[in-house]
Amino acid sequence: MRRIILILIFFLSTLFSVEAQEEERKLIVNPDLHFRTFWMNTNYPKLDYKEDYALGMSLNLGAEIKYQDHWKLHIGYRTFANVASSEISEPDPISGQANRYETGLFDLLDTRNRFFGKLETLSIEYSEENFGIKAGRMGINTDWVNAQDGRLSPTAVEGLNAWYAPNSLWKFSAWAVGRMSIRGSSDWLGVGQTVGIYPVGRTVAGKPAQYFGNTKSEWLGILEVDRKIGQDAMMRVSNTTAENLFSTYLLSFEKNKKVESGILTLGLQGGFQHGLGSGGNAAPELRYKEPDDRNYSISGRMGWKNSKWITHLNYTHVGGKGRWLSPREWGKDAWYTFIPRERNEGFESVDALVAYGEYRFEKAPVSVYSHFGFHFLSDVNDAAANKYNFPSYRQVNLGLKFMPKKINKLDFHLILVRKDPLHGTYLTANQVYNKVDLIHFNGIINWKWN
Repeated sequence: MRRIILILIFFLSTLFSVEAQEEERKLIVNPDLHFRTFWMNTNYPKLDYKEDYALGMSLNLGAEIKYQDHWKLHIGYRTFANVASSEISEPDPISGQANRYETGLFDLLDTRNRFFGKLETLSIEYSEENFGIKAGRMGINTDWVNAQDGRLSPTAVEGLNAWYAPNSLWKFSAWAVGRMSIRGSSDWLGVGQTVGIYPVGRTVAGKPAQYFGNTKSEWLGILEVDRKIGQDAMMRVSNTTAENLFSTYLLSFEKNKKVESGILTLGLQGGFQHGLGSGGNAAPELRYKEPDDRNYSISGRMGWKNSKWITHLNYTHVGGKGRWLSPREWGKDAWYTFIPRERNEGFESVDALVAYGEYRFEKAPVSVYSHFGFHFLSDVNDAAANKYNFPSYRQVNLGLKFMPKKINKLDFHLILVRKDPLHGTYLTANQVYNKVDLIHFNGIINWKWN
């Protein structure tokens, strides 16, 4: 690790020193630095479950090197530090379950690892006005595989990305991924190796799942087609295929119509997913996805916004046969009802209703926002339909963002999360710990130079 850091520092310093000499060749070096501090704690006010906290820091040291008008080299090495924490590697003594939130700041494969680093970005890119191709290690932001920027580092992928825009109306994008660096991991892993680093839940028979380390998937492919419709509407079709696991299709339409009081927003999504191959493993007890699963989803949004307010009301329904699955290691849900700090994959049936409101102050660089959602999930007693043994719940998020004007690209973000079960029936310890009857708090400081 030390050799990699020293080589990287030497490489960057050399590039900075030659920048002036290479000016006639149009060689431009832009530093890419990102420092993040993340405080997280989880409490159970009504119960005696284990309460945890953690303070983590990360630093990405990198650069974007431009040559001529078409070539770019991206490089970045990120270090992580567990500055202070409770005994997050120890399980809750009542439920026997491992910590779910605070451990995700660091290395889930070795929760005792207090300091580590990884070469997060190393890619070369060539682009024209209507075409581009990038190869290597890079960030990603697609419907189901995305940065999910809720920890110390984003998810990144290793592979190839190409796009083509024949005109101002159409854009075609493709991803071929062979390895991934998920948030909460110090390693670059094969696609199948990443599945199950987060909690695995239970099999369709109700036994503890064992697919972690036993999932066979060699590659991940993503196709996206974007089409502008008029001046204020957009349509997208995407397919996310995980070899030997599943294929997920999503069709979305979004429209922003200007009115006298602001902008009306409308969004509609339709999704379909089916299993592929052996679902990760031919043995049922080691399988991630049932090959004969057929799932569908419908999600919608109606909203309004202006210079001060952003508001929308969202609804999602998931149905079909089997569980809708998308590895939590890979990104957040694409549905409009997604709320930070929880996901709704892993269920045969979901009905979610979420309201969102945000207010931006006029004379101060501050905004406050809130999510309020009801999530009706498959019966916890039906293991085949409820992977994580998760009860239906209500979630409220309160957030505050502050971006001081005097320090460019510095921001502060506070998030308070409350989750409660929707039904008053008796819940087991495994249905409560990490899931409901909890208060979760995040305090985040970001500073970027790029």
